[in-house]
Amino acid sequence: MTATFIRQTEPWTPAQLLEPSELAAKISHPAVNPPLIICVGPSGLIKGSIETGPAKDSQNLDSLKRLLQKQDPGKEVIIYCGCCPFEHCPNVRPAFTLLNEMHFTRARLLNLSHNIKVDWIDHKYPVKEGN
Repeated sequence: MTATFIRQTEPWTPAQLLEPSELAAKISHPAVNPPLIICVGPSGLIKGSIETGPAKDSQNLDSLKRLLQKQDPGKEVIIYCGCCPFEHCPNVRPAFTLLNEMHFTRARLLNLSHNIKVDWIDHKYPVKEGN
């Protein structure tokens, strides 16, 4: 029998994708050690998230790196963009690649398969005040 290998082309694995409903539950019922939620896109509107700016720009990727350098690599870190579907998004790949390079063992990518409006806002998941 021949083994079949699937080449991973994305910096994240399917197991590292986090469904929006799971993150909404984490935000609504905070744990003792809540995850670090980082927006690596143009609009950080998820409640409790920190904005570092679009990761496609080197200065914003540097900002993300500075933020991550202050964190324990064992901390759960969830990144999101939401500007467009993943296949077109210029921000999630450089950001997730950085998480891997910095050896974050609990890195997750919020699975916004359409965009932030369709996958988060339209479900009435928690947003920052004023949004």
